[in-house]
Amino acid sequence: MDGNSAIAEAAIRAGLRCYFGYPITPQNELTEYMALHLGRRKGCTFLQAESEVAAINMVYGASLVGARAMTSSSSPGISLKQEGISYLAACELPAVIVNMQRGGPGLGSISAAQSDYFQATRGGGHGDYRTIVLGPCSVQELADMTMRAFDLADKYKIPVMILGDGVLGQMKEPVDFKREAPDVTPTREGALMGARGRASRVVKTFTSNPSELEEINWSLFRRYQLIKKNETTWDTFMTDDARLVVVTYGIAARIAKGAIKNLRAEGLKVGLYRPVTLWPFPDEPLRELSKNVKQFLVFEMNMGQMIEDVQLALAGQGEVSFYGRPGGVIPTPDEVGRVMSRLYYQKGLRS
Repeated sequence: MDGNSAIAEAAIRAGLRCYFGYPITPQNELTEYMALHLGRRKGCTFLQAESEVAAINMVYGASLVGARAMTSSSSPGISLKQEGISYLAACELPAVIVNMQRGGPGLGSISAAQSDYFQATRGGGHGDYRTIVLGPCSVQELADMTMRAFDLADKYKIPVMILGDGVLGQMKEPVDFKREAPDVTPTREGALMGARGRASRVVKTFTSNPSELEEINWSLFRRYQLIKKNETTWDTFMTDDARLVVVTYGIAARIAKGAIKNLRAEGLKVGLYRPVTLWPFPDEPLRELSKNVKQFLVFEMNMGQMIEDVQLALAGQGEVSFYGRPGGVIPTPDEVGRVMSRLYYQKGLRS
């Protein structure tokens, strides 16, 4: 199954009731799958909105009334959704947003890239807020993390972003879905359903009282700290005896893993550290690795964005180098392997 379709099917099985999207390459298969399958399910809604701005605000409305709601797009389209994501965060509303990244800046290209890391992990819109960001590296993980995204969104009342890319969206791999689609999709507790004999509620993001807004920010901050404590995830590969560790995520991790296998066959002790939650970033396990490893290489398909989080995590306890290809250029394992090998010998790690 291609990655875009796997996300759509996983979302349906996770209890998705409302999908709102707008066409953009390279994630159109996701919208097409939703049009074919979600709209046929009783009580569910598929709508192609008139714009990306409209789509995210439709998600806002659906989440208000308790439905599991989702939108998807690619880099320029996600930029247009940022105001709506900020509103979702302010109102403590769960939602799932999928970004199948493409080359940028501007309209860019339709080739895969990882240049939206800053935007995703720093909130992206205005105001002090965060979104949980998941960084899958396979079609199976796209499916699994989509289901996890809905659960996390509901648990913490927060927007959750799946940060994929054009390669992951288009590639085909076997997928094992962990759930069946529910016959009846429940409405979330505490949804805005009208007064119905009870006191009505008002959900809003504006207040003219700075002290009130400050308390809202502190309340959100405390929740973010809880997410950091409970939901941070990561993966490692061949790090037990590694002298050089490559820190990478998403499709770049697949490329790096192939390079590491080749270098291991040549006797070079290279390992891989992959953050799975891009926010919260798994800094403590990386810091633990630095007790035995002093050389780290950050590899991204951008100009170097995750490198800041790696440097903060290591807190000076390791030397960090960088290799990246921006603009939608997709490097090969051989290319990345040459970079790793050159750094390995330059730093005297073979001796």
